[in-house]
Amino acid sequence: MKASVLLAHPYSKSFNHAIFNQICSSLKAGGIETFSHDLYLENFDPVLTGNELGFNKSEDPLVNQYADELMASDFLFFVHPNWWGQPPAVLKGYIDRVIRPPYAYDMPEGALSGLPIAKLNGKFGIVYNTSNTPPDREDNYFGDPLELLWQKCVFGFCGIEDYHRRMFRIVSESTQEIRKEWLSEVDRDVKRITENR
Repeated sequence: MKASVLLAHPYSKSFNHAIFNQICSSLKAGGIETFSHDLYLENFDPVLTGNELGFNKSEDPLVNQYADELMASDFLFFVHPNWWGQPPAVLKGYIDRVIRPPYAYDMPEGALSGLPIAKLNGKFGIVYNTSNTPPDREDNYFGDPLELLWQKCVFGFCGIEDYHRRMFRIVSESTQEIRKEWLSEVDRDVKRITENR
């Protein structure tokens, strides 16, 4: 079993980093080979190139490495804050450049619309978000756009049916005790998901 773990947060002391480290530790304890990447630390370029706009493989070695790991992984973990109802730009760039043809899906020959040919079937997608927005405002006013983005627009589009997402909030008001319990929840999630596959 293999897992890819992607982190998108620029501050090294963020709770997102603590989540990322907990996931990697839990996976290691479970004997799961892990490809872990801090996209900011690795200076990942999020800008899709003209060549990548079509169906060609990237000329960027890092993109191809991420894509190879994505395809080899049974579990796909993404850790990021909720910024304007979206992931940070560096993770959006990862989606643009890696979760695309010819890696994560293809389109029927001669067609640029319609249903994709999904290539991530059988994988498990897991997302951890942090937020400072209360749940009633997130759900009732904003409509939780990250839920739709990950479950439908990314995972569903590429054939991933097994999906788990957890939002931790309100991070700015959380105590060390609360954060410790949140990390315990992450550990339990990782064990439950990986042991049941």
